[in-house]
Amino acid sequence: MAEITAITPQKKDKTRCNIEVDGRFFCGMKLVTVMQHRLKVGTAVTAESLSEIQLESEKETALDKALFHITATMKTEREIRDFLKKKGYLPDVCDYVVAKMREYNFLDDSAYARAYAESMSKKKGSRLIAMELKQKGISDEAIEEALSEISGEEDAAKRALEKYLRGKDVTDKKVIQRAYANLLSKGFDHETARRALEGLCDED
Repeated sequence: MAEITAITPQKKDKTRCNIEVDGRFFCGMKLVTVMQHRLKVGTAVTAESLSEIQLESEKETALDKALFHITATMKTEREIRDFLKKKGYLPDVCDYVVAKMREYNFLDDSAYARAYAESMSKKKGSRLIAMELKQKGISDEAIEEALSEISGEEDAAKRALEKYLRGKDVTDKKVIQRAYANLLSKGFDHETARRALEGLCDED
């Protein structure tokens, strides 16, 4: 059996506290919940019992926080889970919130991937877009579907190249080499980068 070793108020929200179990941070919880369940330093607990207490008392609060979190921009499921985890919510609460947000159509990783790919394709290559979506927790299938719907990658590479070369000597080989490397760093593949440079040379 584990034991609560510390209960300390949170700095940014005085109505909540951090609970440590066996000397390590375990979760965040409302002070009123702590008092209602008579939790204190020295109380013997299990991970399951604390998870049940948090789920029943704070699932709606966690849902409200998550819904407010997505008011500015769309979020992925992983981003919501990471946000709640940083707030001290346990997996059961995260699962509840994610399920409710899916039910309300506030979470849709496929739709997020399509919107993100369409927006970023104006300045980034598909390789970088795919990597960024992967980091956001989007599945390979959803990424592939999103990338299949975008077009104009060569035009995007040309715009990125023109922006990079603005004010630079395009007859300098080192400048061209750095420009090529810059296109690769933005996620454009070698062939697309090469064609963009060839197009610039043809124009000049």
